[in-house]
Amino acid sequence: MATENTLLTALPRDIYKHIENKMEEVELPSGKVLNRPGETIEQVYFPLTCLISVTVTMMDGSTVEAGVVGSREMVGINAFMGGSETTQTEYIVQVPGKAVKMKAYLLLDEFDTNKPLRDVMLKYTQAYIAQISQNVACNRIHTIEKRMARWLLESSDRLYSDELFLSHEFLSHILGVRRSGITETAHLLEKKGLIECSRKKIHILDPQGLEEASCECYGVIKKEYDRLLKFKVER
Repeated sequence: MATENTLLTALPRDIYKHIENKMEEVELPSGKVLNRPGETIEQVYFPLTCLISVTVTMMDGSTVEAGVVGSREMVGINAFMGGSETTQTEYIVQVPGKAVKMKAYLLLDEFDTNKPLRDVMLKYTQAYIAQISQNVACNRIHTIEKRMARWLLESSDRLYSDELFLSHEFLSHILGVRRSGITETAHLLEKKGLIECSRKKIHILDPQGLEEASCECYGVIKKEYDRLLKFKVER
């Protein structure tokens, strides 16, 4: 079984072997909803080559993109944090690809009895909370150009690829701006020779230059994942 997911590779080899037969590799199609608000979490997912959008539903039914889960995260953190339901959070597959799934109760059993696995999951929770906190500051302070550069880099890291099959509409939801703002920003990054855009595809031409154009948040979160989960990206 592939282990491109950061959380799985962070586990000691013997622990991973212990739980490997409890997991199943699956293909997740674009648009598939993994969990809806209020649903009991039956399965947890460790993305390998897909991106999963995290949305929050308000009381009036409106939704907003809160983030993305990829190969350095998991879907279903509630399963071992004392709650079995998703509250107001919904998870939708945006970029199709592979993931590893596991029954939620099996992960909870391992979390309760397996200290090395519990340590990894708690470190991940700490890193994820740090990312959410940084996102709040980033969305409030930084320009669209810096935020878009950051998000493209983070997507590239999660997908292990410089070719991203993403629509401008999806990016507009993630960054909380109008689609026209995404198109304009993409043209600016193209003029600088950092990316190349085509229909529903963005090719990162200059990763180092894009990192320089990004805000500080990319480096801050990357270092936190490095520190807690020994997450490394080779470019």
